[in-house]
Amino acid sequence: MKLKICGMKLNTPEVAQLRPDYLGFIFWEPSSRFFEGEIPELPHSISKVGVFVDAELEYVIDMVSKHQLQGLQLHGHETPEYCTKIASELKKQNHKVDIIKVFSIKEEFNFDVLKPYENVCDYYLFDTKGKLPGGNGYTFDWSVLKNYPSTKPYFLSGGIGLNNLDKINEFMKTPESKYCFAIDVNSSFEIAPGLKNIEELQKFKEAL
Repeated sequence: MKLKICGMKLNTPEVAQLRPDYLGFIFWEPSSRFFEGEIPELPHSISKVGVFVDAELEYVIDMVSKHQLQGLQLHGHETPEYCTKIASELKKQNHKVDIIKVFSIKEEFNFDVLKPYENVCDYYLFDTKGKLPGGNGYTFDWSVLKNYPSTKPYFLSGGIGLNNLDKINEFMKTPESKYCFAIDVNSSFEIAPGLKNIEELQKFKEAL
């Protein structure tokens, strides 16, 4: 099981020492975890993911080039056409970048909306539907994923913390977890927005 730690901002080098598989940097200005400045040098085993919300294509391309991002997490209402366009533009510039399209879930979800994205993104990410696009701090009902119709690997996100370890273990025994590729964590491991609790993250990673 892969681990993605999102909302990086204030203590990135310390988090990187835990060697998660992915670190997420939020490039959406209204977020309290909005990332500015330079990403510190990271171990090669860690993929840098930029998180965007309905961003202008040029801005996304600029951030990929500036920070050498290896993943794009699209957290807004980006269309399949947008995903295709951005993949094409990145390919032209010789950037090898995975596209992760986010879908927010509360009690139920119509998985038909995934169909147009099947061939235009590399992963899905399922997050909790809330006031903000991410970082809302609570989990959705994972049993909804019993109806997951795809074979595309997905990230499981939304308020996941240390108190969810038993729930994760139970979930991993179910058929719907077959394509669960990674666990994504953020706000439940924060002392303040963008400042991660290293000790708790270490415990979680070891348990995972």
